[in-house]
Amino acid sequence: MTDTPLDETRRPRRYMSPHRLGVSLLFLMNGFYMGSWAPKIPIFAEKLGLSEGELGLMILVFGVGSILAMPLTGIFNARYGSTKVGKAAALMFLPMLILITLSNTVWLAAIVIFLFGGLMASMDVSMNANTVAVEKVEHRAIMSSCHAFWSLGGLLGAAMGGFLIEMTGPLGHAIAATLVAGLFLAIGFPRLVEDTPSGEERQQKIRLPMTPLPWLIGVVALFSMIPEGAIMDWSALYLRNERGVDIALAGFGFAAFQLSMTTMRFAGDHVRDRLGGVKTMRICAVLSVTGLLLAGLAPTTPLIILGFAIAGLGISNMVPIAFSAAGNLPGMAPGIGLSVTTTLGYSGILVAPSLIGFLAEHTGFSPIFMGLSLLHVIVFLLAPLMRYADRDRVG
Repeated sequence: MTDTPLDETRRPRRYMSPHRLGVSLLFLMNGFYMGSWAPKIPIFAEKLGLSEGELGLMILVFGVGSILAMPLTGIFNARYGSTKVGKAAALMFLPMLILITLSNTVWLAAIVIFLFGGLMASMDVSMNANTVAVEKVEHRAIMSSCHAFWSLGGLLGAAMGGFLIEMTGPLGHAIAATLVAGLFLAIGFPRLVEDTPSGEERQQKIRLPMTPLPWLIGVVALFSMIPEGAIMDWSALYLRNERGVDIALAGFGFAAFQLSMTTMRFAGDHVRDRLGGVKTMRICAVLSVTGLLLAGLAPTTPLIILGFAIAGLGISNMVPIAFSAAGNLPGMAPGIGLSVTTTLGYSGILVAPSLIGFLAEHTGFSPIFMGLSLLHVIVFLLAPLMRYADRDRVG
């Protein structure tokens, strides 16, 4: 296997097939729910009388639920297929915003938040595994655009959330968001590709992989997502406190990052189909290293914002390529490889930003962003592992 471009004669026509539409709508629904949750957080904290520290613990409960659910979902996917598991997780995930809104005690809210995080993660692992199944059926990359639909859903949910809460109240917003999400599922479910394992595959002993390959790809996902979480959580504070940028402009760094990342994800599948996973990952790593260094070193605000935008272009396709590679590992059920990769990857975006905040108190954010670029140097060196992302679409 090499990182050569795919044969031009084997590339199918570009269109939104039913299978691709089905799994894309799962990503859209999941992102929409996460975006809808964001504007509810202050109301949630106020209703329960949570301090900032207590709210932080509640968000940690969400993260713990997510991390615990991912390997379990990998086992269920290997047994029953990502379609059945993904549908079940999505249906259980659907009432979560209403249940969060109705929770009136701290302990009840903690249980619901734990389930919210776990079901979000379970749906995430399943829909990524289903995306791998669609890539195998259609012999083309779709993972990046699916992640773009997740980002788009998050933007839609966040944009609509504040308006609906003001117009209809927290419960009205939760009901409206649930109806919209239910519509996405109703359209998407019948179009999902079926990937039920064969009898022989179900009889295989399922356990955590003992070979280093899935763990190394998980490290790629982890190192790809840590800078993403850092920019998401700390870029505005960096611009405001260390660079003296006006509060009205401080959010432009993350906005530029998010816009470039979402846009590039819609183009990323075409790039990977032409160049292959290895070369695409190397280009992404070079772009992200350049962007992070520029964000940390640039003397002016426009250049810092440009740095975050360039980093977004690079980071955009790192995780989708790693997930495709993990789902295509030889001799391993897609759900198992993906559960390892998603668990390691999302732990980076859920846990690392708090450690980065602690370090920044002593060093400032400028050296933090420069230091994070070293993680993507390692991603560049591990890029040959991404040849597995193309395994079922070439030769």
